[in-house]
Amino acid sequence: MYRRIIKRMLDVLLGLILLPLLLLAVIAFGAAIRLEDHGPVIYVSKRVGKNCRSFSMYKLRSMHLNARDIYNADGSTFNSPDDLRLTRVGRFIRRTSIDELPQIINVLKGDMSFIGPRPVLETQLASFTDDELEKMAVLPGITGYSQAYHRNRLDSRTERLEDARYARDVGFLLDVKILFRTVLTLIRMDDVYRNRSGNCGGRQSK
Repeated sequence: MYRRIIKRMLDVLLGLILLPLLLLAVIAFGAAIRLEDHGPVIYVSKRVGKNCRSFSMYKLRSMHLNARDIYNADGSTFNSPDDLRLTRVGRFIRRTSIDELPQIINVLKGDMSFIGPRPVLETQLASFTDDELEKMAVLPGITGYSQAYHRNRLDSRTERLEDARYARDVGFLLDVKILFRTVLTLIRMDDVYRNRSGNCGGRQSK
Protein backbone atom coordinates (compact mmCIF):
# COMPACT_ATOMS: atom_id res chain seq x y z
CA MET A 1 0.00 0.00 0.00
CA TYR A 2 2.72 2.49 0.95
CA ARG A 3 4.88 1.67 -2.07
CA ARG A 4 2.03 1.75 -4.61
CA ILE A 5 -0.23 4.55 -3.33
CA ILE A 6 0.77 6.40 -0.15
CA LYS A 7 4.33 7.24 -1.25
CA ARG A 8 3.01 8.94 -4.40
CA MET A 9 0.35 10.84 -2.45
CA LEU A 10 3.01 12.14 -0.03
CA ASP A 11 5.24 13.15 -2.96
CA VAL A 12 2.47 15.23 -4.53
CA LEU A 13 1.50 16.82 -1.22
CA LEU A 14 5.07 17.74 -0.30
CA GLY A 15 5.76 18.94 -3.83
CA LEU A 16 2.81 21.33 -3.72
CA ILE A 17 3.87 22.61 -0.28
CA LEU A 18 7.41 23.28 -1.55
CA LEU A 19 6.41 25.02 -4.80
CA PRO A 20 6.71 28.51 -3.22
CA LEU A 21 10.27 27.64 -2.10
CA LEU A 22 11.09 26.53 -5.65
CA LEU A 23 9.69 29.77 -7.06
CA LEU A 24 11.78 31.86 -4.65
CA ALA A 25 14.93 29.88 -5.51
CA VAL A 26 14.39 30.28 -9.25
CA ILE A 27 13.82 34.03 -8.88
CA ALA A 28 16.77 34.68 -6.55
CA PHE A 29 19.39 32.31 -7.91
CA GLY A 30 18.08 32.54 -11.46
CA ALA A 31 18.80 36.27 -11.41
CA ALA A 32 22.31 35.60 -10.08
CA ILE A 33 22.95 32.98 -12.77
CA ARG A 34 21.79 35.34 -15.52
CA LEU A 35 23.88 38.23 -14.19
CA GLU A 36 27.04 36.13 -14.00
CA ASP A 37 26.76 34.05 -17.14
CA HIS A 38 23.81 35.38 -19.21
CA GLY A 39 22.62 31.90 -20.14
CA PRO A 40 19.52 29.87 -19.28
CA VAL A 41 18.64 29.41 -15.62
CA ILE A 42 17.42 25.82 -15.87
CA TYR A 43 19.63 22.95 -17.05
CA VAL A 44 17.86 19.94 -18.55
CA SER A 45 19.56 16.54 -18.39
CA LYS A 46 18.33 13.31 -19.94
CA ARG A 47 18.06 10.58 -17.31
CA VAL A 48 16.63 7.09 -17.03
CA GLY A 49 14.12 6.31 -14.31
CA LYS A 50 11.62 3.67 -13.27
CA ASN A 51 11.36 0.74 -15.68
CA CYS A 52 14.25 2.26 -17.69
CA ARG A 53 12.04 5.07 -19.00
CA SER A 54 13.85 8.20 -20.16
CA PHE A 55 12.85 11.61 -18.83
CA SER A 56 14.16 15.18 -18.69
CA MET A 57 15.52 16.11 -15.26
CA TYR A 58 15.64 19.77 -14.22
CA LYS A 59 18.33 21.57 -12.23
CA LEU A 60 19.44 25.15 -11.66
CA ARG A 61 22.41 25.64 -13.97
CA SER A 62 25.65 25.63 -12.00
CA MET A 63 28.21 25.58 -14.81
CA HIS A 64 29.30 27.91 -17.58
CA LEU A 65 27.73 27.68 -21.00
CA ASN A 66 29.09 25.33 -23.66
CA ALA A 67 31.49 23.30 -21.55
CA ARG A 68 32.23 19.63 -22.05
CA ASP A 69 30.61 16.72 -20.25
CA ILE A 70 33.38 14.93 -18.39
CA TYR A 71 33.06 11.51 -16.76
CA ASN A 72 35.09 9.39 -14.37
CA ALA A 73 36.28 5.91 -15.33
CA ASP A 74 33.22 4.31 -13.69
CA GLY A 75 30.83 6.41 -15.77
CA SER A 76 29.93 8.89 -13.03
CA THR A 77 30.16 12.61 -13.72
CA PHE A 78 33.37 14.44 -12.82
CA ASN A 79 32.72 16.59 -9.75
CA SER A 80 35.55 18.55 -8.11
CA PRO A 81 35.86 21.74 -6.01
CA ASP A 82 38.58 22.90 -8.43
CA ASP A 83 36.39 22.50 -11.53
CA LEU A 84 36.62 25.68 -13.62
CA ARG A 85 33.34 24.80 -15.32
CA LEU A 86 31.49 25.89 -12.17
CA THR A 87 30.33 29.47 -11.94
CA ARG A 88 30.66 31.36 -8.66
CA VAL A 89 26.93 31.01 -8.09
CA GLY A 90 27.19 27.39 -9.18
CA ARG A 91 29.72 26.52 -6.50
CA PHE A 92 27.32 27.70 -3.83
CA ILE A 93 24.19 26.03 -5.15
CA ARG A 94 26.10 22.77 -5.72
CA ARG A 95 27.54 22.79 -2.21
CA THR A 96 24.12 23.42 -0.66
CA SER A 97 22.19 21.24 -3.17
CA ILE A 98 19.96 24.20 -4.04
CA ASP A 99 20.56 23.32 -7.70
CA GLU A 100 18.39 20.21 -7.15
CA LEU A 101 15.23 22.15 -6.22
CA PRO A 102 13.73 22.23 -9.76
CA GLN A 103 13.42 18.45 -9.49
CA ILE A 104 10.29 19.20 -7.45
CA ILE A 105 8.68 19.63 -10.87
CA ASN A 106 9.91 16.15 -11.83
CA VAL A 107 8.28 14.81 -8.67
CA LEU A 108 4.95 16.45 -9.46
CA LYS A 109 5.12 15.13 -13.03
CA GLY A 110 5.67 11.60 -11.74
CA ASP A 111 9.20 11.20 -13.15
CA MET A 112 10.79 11.14 -9.70
CA SER A 113 10.06 10.75 -6.01
CA PHE A 114 11.48 12.82 -3.17
CA ILE A 115 13.22 9.67 -1.95
CA GLY A 116 14.59 6.98 -4.24
CA PRO A 117 17.72 5.79 -6.06
CA ARG A 118 19.99 8.29 -7.79
CA PRO A 119 18.75 9.03 -11.34
CA VAL A 120 20.76 7.23 -14.02
CA LEU A 121 22.57 8.87 -16.93
CA GLU A 122 21.52 7.36 -20.25
CA THR A 123 25.18 6.55 -20.98
CA GLN A 124 25.45 4.48 -17.78
CA LEU A 125 22.54 2.09 -18.27
CA ALA A 126 24.33 -0.23 -20.71
CA SER A 127 26.97 -1.02 -18.07
CA PHE A 128 24.48 -2.17 -15.41
CA THR A 129 24.61 -5.77 -14.22
CA ASP A 130 21.41 -7.69 -13.45
CA ASP A 131 21.64 -7.08 -9.70
CA GLU A 132 22.20 -3.36 -10.27
CA LEU A 133 19.15 -3.12 -12.56
CA GLU A 134 16.93 -3.84 -9.57
CA LYS A 135 17.19 -0.15 -8.68
CA MET A 136 15.16 0.65 -11.81
CA ALA A 137 12.03 -0.93 -10.25
CA VAL A 138 11.20 2.32 -8.40
CA LEU A 139 11.16 6.02 -9.18
CA PRO A 140 14.52 7.77 -8.80
CA GLY A 141 14.73 10.31 -6.00
CA ILE A 142 15.92 13.83 -5.30
CA THR A 143 17.60 12.16 -2.35
CA GLY A 144 18.00 8.53 -1.40
CA TYR A 145 19.86 6.10 0.83
CA SER A 146 23.22 6.40 -0.94
CA GLN A 147 22.98 10.20 -1.21
CA ALA A 148 21.91 10.64 2.41
CA TYR A 149 24.54 8.39 3.93
CA HIS A 150 27.39 8.69 1.42
CA ARG A 151 26.48 11.60 -0.91
CA ASN A 152 29.26 11.39 -3.55
CA ARG A 153 31.70 9.13 -1.70
CA LEU A 154 30.79 5.73 -3.19
CA ASP A 155 32.00 4.22 -6.45
CA SER A 156 29.26 3.54 -9.00
CA ARG A 157 29.07 -0.23 -8.38
CA THR A 158 28.60 0.12 -4.62
CA GLU A 159 26.11 2.95 -5.02
CA ARG A 160 24.00 0.96 -7.50
CA LEU A 161 23.87 -1.99 -5.11
CA GLU A 162 22.81 0.30 -2.25
CA ASP A 163 20.07 1.69 -4.50
CA ALA A 164 18.96 -1.81 -5.52
CA ARG A 165 18.65 -2.76 -1.86
CA TYR A 166 16.53 0.33 -1.25
CA ALA A 167 14.26 -0.64 -4.18
CA ARG A 168 13.66 -4.03 -2.53
CA ASP A 169 13.05 -2.59 0.95
CA VAL A 170 10.98 0.55 0.26
CA GLY A 171 8.92 1.50 3.31
CA PHE A 172 7.64 4.50 5.23
CA LEU A 173 10.05 4.22 8.16
CA LEU A 174 13.02 3.80 5.82
CA ASP A 175 12.01 6.91 3.88
CA VAL A 176 11.63 8.92 7.08
CA LYS A 177 15.07 7.75 8.21
CA ILE A 178 16.57 8.78 4.84
CA LEU A 179 14.85 12.17 4.98
CA PHE A 180 16.28 13.06 8.39
CA ARG A 181 19.73 11.78 7.42
CA THR A 182 19.60 13.93 4.26
CA VAL A 183 18.99 17.05 6.35
CA LEU A 184 21.98 16.20 8.54
CA THR A 185 24.19 15.56 5.51
CA LEU A 186 23.20 18.88 3.96
CA ILE A 187 23.88 20.78 7.18
CA ARG A 188 27.31 19.17 7.51
CA MET A 189 28.00 19.55 3.75
CA ASP A 190 29.59 16.10 3.78
CA ASP A 191 31.20 14.66 0.64
CA VAL A 192 29.89 17.32 -1.74
CA TYR A 193 32.46 16.39 -4.39
CA ARG A 194 33.13 12.97 -5.89
CA ASN A 195 36.62 14.05 -7.03
CA ARG A 196 38.68 15.60 -4.23
CA SER A 197 40.82 17.61 -6.61
CA GLY A 198 41.44 18.07 -10.29
CA ASN A 199 40.67 20.85 -12.70
CA CYS A 200 39.21 19.79 -16.01
CA GLY A 201 38.79 23.33 -17.30
CA GLY A 202 36.50 24.30 -20.14
CA ARG A 203 32.98 25.65 -20.07
CA GLN A 204 29.81 23.69 -19.67
CA SER A 205 26.06 24.14 -19.80
CA LYS A 206 25.13 22.36 -16.56
